[in-house]
Amino acid sequence: MEKIKVSMGAVPETMLQTMYARARETRKPDGVIQDEKAVEIVNKLDYDFSLADKDAPMSSGVIARTIILDRLAEKFFDKHKNAVAVNIACGLDTRCYRNEGKYARWYNIDLPDTINVRKQFLQEEGPTIYQIAESAMDSAWAERVEYNGEPVLVIIEGLTMYLNETDVKRIFEIIDAKFSHAYVLVEIMNPFMAAHIKEKSIDKSNAKFTWGIKNGRELEKLIPPFKYVRDHSLAEGMAEFVSVYKVLSKIPAVSNISNKITVLKK
Repeated sequence: MEKIKVSMGAVPETMLQTMYARARETRKPDGVIQDEKAVEIVNKLDYDFSLADKDAPMSSGVIARTIILDRLAEKFFDKHKNAVAVNIACGLDTRCYRNEGKYARWYNIDLPDTINVRKQFLQEEGPTIYQIAESAMDSAWAERVEYNGEPVLVIIEGLTMYLNETDVKRIFEIIDAKFSHAYVLVEIMNPFMAAHIKEKSIDKSNAKFTWGIKNGRELEKLIPPFKYVRDHSLAEGMAEFVSVYKVLSKIPAVSNISNKITVLKK
């Protein structure tokens, strides 16, 4: 089979690394997640993943957040039938396939270059899955989302740490203006980690961590009228496949420094 080579910018390169981490875990006999779509893409892709193979912290973080986000999304769809899902900065995320049949419409949103890459591997235009090539900070994406008052799940994974406070507030302003009610799952990074941590697998790219916030309660202060529901430390996900984290995840210092999936509700 002829491999597909894609031209990458800095941020799209991160989406390849995270997708590869999911595929690699799926291939393990005892893998804690199953993402067969990611495996299909890796098999088709002409790309050197050797740095990703050496970046264990990045891979573990991706698996941990996948466990948590999949669990939270499944609970939402079980409770809210005929929901609309909006995946902001989707990259090569495949959660829409793992939840097929549980939602009315799913919108994957990312920059044009990223969507162009996505289209090479994933055919998604209707009847329930759509791709929108717009910036998360541009309200044009919201104009293309059909919304008739249904329950809405918004997922923002692996994005905020590459932005700044103004950008993050802008994204939530757009969500607020579009939806009368929304349930948001957003990944955040501790400011200390954003300032001091580098991912080996993307170290040569221009993708750098630029923003962090301590927890969901602090985020709530920036984005009224969204209300804090809870934080899920990625240490919770790590405990599913790294035994020592069954203990570490209960230590406040570890939970506080870890990335979090913050649950917000409007």
